[in-house]
Amino acid sequence: MAHASQSTNRLAKETSPYLQQHAHNPVDWYPWGPESLGKAKAEQKPILVSIGYAACHWCHVMERESFENEAVAAVMNAHFVCIKVDREERPDVDQLYMDALHAMGLQGGWPLNVFLTPDAKPFYGGTYFSKGNWVKLLKNIGEAYAGEHRAELEQSAERFMEVIGTSELQKYKKQNRNTPKSTTDTQGLGTIGEPADTTPGGVSDAEFNTLVSNLGVKFDRQRGGMNGAPKFPMPSIWRFALRAHAISDDPVLLHQTALTLREMAWGGIYDQAHGGFARYSVDAEWLAPHFEKMLYDNGQLVSLYSEAYQITQEELFREVVYDTVEFIRLELTNAEGGFYSSLDADSEGEEGKFYVFTKEELREIIGEEEPLFSDYYNCTAVGNWEHGRNILHRTQTDENFAAAHELAPGVVPELVVGWKQKIMAVRATRVRPGLDNKILTGWNALLLQGLTDAYRAFAEPEFLVVAERNARFIQANLRDGERLYRTCKNGRPSINGFLEDYALVIQAYINLYEVSFVETWLREAKALTEYVLNNFFDPAETQFFYTDSSAEPLIARKKELFDNVIPASNSVMAHNLRRLGRHLENARYVDLAADMLAQVQPLVVNEPQHLTNWASLYAALLRPGTEIAIIGPEADTFREELSRHFLFDTVIAGTEERSDLPLLKHLKPDAKGRTALHICRNQACLAPVYSVAEALAAL
Repeated sequence: MAHASQSTNRLAKETSPYLQQHAHNPVDWYPWGPESLGKAKAEQKPILVSIGYAACHWCHVMERESFENEAVAAVMNAHFVCIKVDREERPDVDQLYMDALHAMGLQGGWPLNVFLTPDAKPFYGGTYFSKGNWVKLLKNIGEAYAGEHRAELEQSAERFMEVIGTSELQKYKKQNRNTPKSTTDTQGLGTIGEPADTTPGGVSDAEFNTLVSNLGVKFDRQRGGMNGAPKFPMPSIWRFALRAHAISDDPVLLHQTALTLREMAWGGIYDQAHGGFARYSVDAEWLAPHFEKMLYDNGQLVSLYSEAYQITQEELFREVVYDTVEFIRLELTNAEGGFYSSLDADSEGEEGKFYVFTKEELREIIGEEEPLFSDYYNCTAVGNWEHGRNILHRTQTDENFAAAHELAPGVVPELVVGWKQKIMAVRATRVRPGLDNKILTGWNALLLQGLTDAYRAFAEPEFLVVAERNARFIQANLRDGERLYRTCKNGRPSINGFLEDYALVIQAYINLYEVSFVETWLREAKALTEYVLNNFFDPAETQFFYTDSSAEPLIARKKELFDNVIPASNSVMAHNLRRLGRHLENARYVDLAADMLAQVQPLVVNEPQHLTNWASLYAALLRPGTEIAIIGPEADTFREELSRHFLFDTVIAGTEERSDLPLLKHLKPDAKGRTALHICRNQACLAPVYSVAEALAAL
């Protein structure tokens, strides 16, 4: 990014690409840390903390308008200690001050600009401000704090601190607890069996039916996703829907999920030429995205589309997985197997410029097939987006398109391959979006999980190769003894890991064991789980703190309960404890997972759209799956064959000969040399079977 000033501030020494983007601003930026916080206290000067991330469009706009402007910077420097934070490196700081913004009754987003007292307590904030409004606000707050209104601002900060200091569980645990619960299905969603008494685990069919119905009310039945705009993919919602379908056989849940995945794959939110998803669409039709591509979205969507393919066998879903993995391989992978964080929304200072085309450009690129191309991708002379430009998107199947144009069915895929090559050749000549090349532990684990889920569905050897390489990268570059780092760049790790990092790595390592039977990964998952139990757990609320007990103390120590685009770290840990506990026959882990769900259960039932990863755990406790232990010379082959199927809440262990893992240690190789599958449920095992077909029939 070009900068108006050649001055250099302290951010030039930081590893974050986002902070380095601001290294030549005339603003006297500090990174978050003891130096900046100490300066504010020593000088009794208020703090301005500005939080964003490298791929954020409106962060760039505010930088161009305000932070690169000498006059604006002079006002900021005169009145405040100015701190820049990369929200992806420091989600703990971001979470804290986003909570503060919500406590002020304001809508969140990035850039996030919050004003603090010298002891880091927030008293005012907002998101994007135009230059004129920003300067007025800076002067008003600076003069008020320096003058007779300081005491009022500090009193405001104390009031906000009361809200911030209250745990999420305390705020929300009793919310809607006394709301009457209807089991009437008003949205065409089926029910889970006959209403039953509550099970020993505290879950019931009737309550689960209410949960599913409450979620269904929010569905967009025409275009998929949830009602309204903007539209976010929200993978955990649709992964839950697949799980709820698995225990109910409800066609509506599967239809809504498939509709959503199809519309997203056809929409502008998906890069039609190259694969990979943008973060969200600003409209309700999945057409116009903010064009940034984030690793965390794409990792989860690889998982989601792989699981949906297991159930539907829809070819479009397979194509999305393969193309998205290939996009990540080409665009977001470093030489050692780590994955970069994101691609920017902007290039040449314009959002989406890299991805869009005018009709005239398309005529030059595609040639005589342009009318067919434009019909396929819905491009027009006036453009379907800004400035006469077109976002490539689809509205129908290849079969329907072929029929409408009187083409043989096999011709369309061939045409599309050629068109994509021509589009990509032109893109290769354009200025590329910026790359955020820092590596984040938790986000890498989401793609590692995605690759293992893709390997389950497709048995593509390369997916497992890339997954194992990434796991070795995490071990070599992001482990610090028994702990994890949050991030590294150019081989330099920094920042202690947060609960998100541990939870997502544990989840991915369990999955990696199940698709490879390499026991190292299960042992590493156990070691990290024990570290989390010892350093993050709060027995008072039966949940985990977001920060390590040894982490830098902030003004409040928070817990993450609500599933967002990335599921809440507590819900991921609850799943991990249940799954790892079954692998290791550790009742303490399994019981703790159920206890964690019990703490948030009323919320899960009444507000499921915000807790769908918790809802998936509810489904697992309601209809517990099986443990499958495979022993014999064809263990890998049987595992591969089994894994092609969507097996709800099932854990799989295996070995060719012997193993000390609890699920395997009492099993002996078959005297006849056969490979045996042992299926157990609720501490009871069936007689061994000797083919995958028999195992699937038993399941």
